[in-house]
Amino acid sequence: MLTLVFVSVVFIATYAVLAFQKQKRARIVWIAIALLAIFNFTLADAPFWKAVSEPLGDINWNVIGIFIGTFWVAEAFTVSLVPRRLASAIVRRAKSVGIAIVLLAGLAGLLSAFVENVATVLILAPIAIEMARGLGVSPVPFLISIAVSSNLQGTATLIGDPPSMILAAHMKLNFNDFIVLNGKPSIFFAVEIGAIASLGVLFLIFRRYRQHVTYPPQVSVVSWFPASMLILMIVALAISPVFDPDFRFLAGAICVGFGIISKLWERRLGEDRPIAYVTRTLRQIDWDTTLFLIAIFVFVGALTRAGVIERMADAAQDVIGSRPLVGFNLIVWVSVLVSAFVDNVPYITAMLPVTTLLAQRLGIATYLFPFGLLIGSCLGGNITPIGAAANIVAVGYLTRQGYRTSFIDFAKIGLPFTLAATAAASAFTWLVWS
Repeated sequence: MLTLVFVSVVFIATYAVLAFQKQKRARIVWIAIALLAIFNFTLADAPFWKAVSEPLGDINWNVIGIFIGTFWVAEAFTVSLVPRRLASAIVRRAKSVGIAIVLLAGLAGLLSAFVENVATVLILAPIAIEMARGLGVSPVPFLISIAVSSNLQGTATLIGDPPSMILAAHMKLNFNDFIVLNGKPSIFFAVEIGAIASLGVLFLIFRRYRQHVTYPPQVSVVSWFPASMLILMIVALAISPVFDPDFRFLAGAICVGFGIISKLWERRLGEDRPIAYVTRTLRQIDWDTTLFLIAIFVFVGALTRAGVIERMADAAQDVIGSRPLVGFNLIVWVSVLVSAFVDNVPYITAMLPVTTLLAQRLGIATYLFPFGLLIGSCLGGNITPIGAAANIVAVGYLTRQGYRTSFIDFAKIGLPFTLAATAAASAFTWLVWS
């Protein structure tokens, strides 16, 4: 009982701090893990080797490999200027600025299904700024629409966003399972339905921009090699379930392998010595997010062993009763609200075992509640400027360009966008999986 109380207090305190502190996420969770380890080794009288080895066993290195590998491939893809070329070509064919912004948002969604969301924003931001300046209007709504679209579509595939990777690890889903699972349309189609609904909202918002587009300059592609690496990586991930049906190691190995090849290509563009380039490459890894993911796996593993997850499931079942539709909507919309302010990675990692356990107790499809959790927690971050890393980067980019973005400015686009996308995606999920 003492262990459960102590772990519960640490859990609540950690998530409360994460709600207000966005810059040192990994450090916060590792401090919490240290407290749990000290407690486990002293008050709980557990052997030292067990206090250390058990948490390390909770880390899913497959997910870490996917994250780092796709980061490297996406980085080379960005350097190749292929995404900028695509964006420029789309804008030049648009009949009006309003249509151009909607198309750019659609492209942001498409890219972020395979490329990190922040990178997508940085790729498309200069084009949006240039169009806005050509019209003499504020680029704030333009960049907000790009940021929220990139957050939405990152949920669609295994390699799009860390929450999708975490879901895959927890439920043993491979790349193909995100498209078709047990003969049914999976999360990819739910997200695309949500994307269509949200793009409709953006069209209504930007329909007043009927001016002709100030064409951005045509961008020359540095090389198509990184694009071919991205495509081949996706093909390899689609084939990998044949050799690794339990999603244990192969997906991570594939992503890291293609990432290394992409970095070797990128090395040819510079003049760094090999050792200096390797050092710089290692420094450029998003270590904060990587260490954060590792810490979250360890932390949630501790919560599970202490019985906190089961108690959370008990509390949720008391509210839901035997009403799956109530439970599904509660999971979706509470996740939207929580993720508007709290980082969705620790939230979804903690709640996935809860939703799985609830589905088992209610005798419904195993994937229904976890899919609802993924939709709500990933889309909820679109409501506020602090709800997702892409939002923070977009607002920061605007600030450096001399434009102020208020909470209300963001919510005017983010809120209707989120409501439309979440309602459409969750309705589709319920109809298919209930």
